[in-house]
Amino acid sequence: MGIGSIGIPGLILILVIALIVFGPSKLPEIGKSFGNSLKEFKNATKDIVSDDEDSRNNDHSSNQ
Repeated sequence: MGIGSIGIPGLILILVIALIVFGPSKLPEIGKSFGNSLKEFKNATKDIVSDDEDSRNNDHSSNQ
């Protein structure tokens, strides 16, 4: 049983616990900062993948 099999009841339980721990006023701030962090992570991953593909294309074209 991995983390991918949490399901809807598990997510609801996590949200209720987060609401109790952080309170309703802090939850939007936490969600916004989490979203921004996730967006930056995706952008960094895209940059790394595109840089890797560019270097492979350059290496491949110089070998021909």
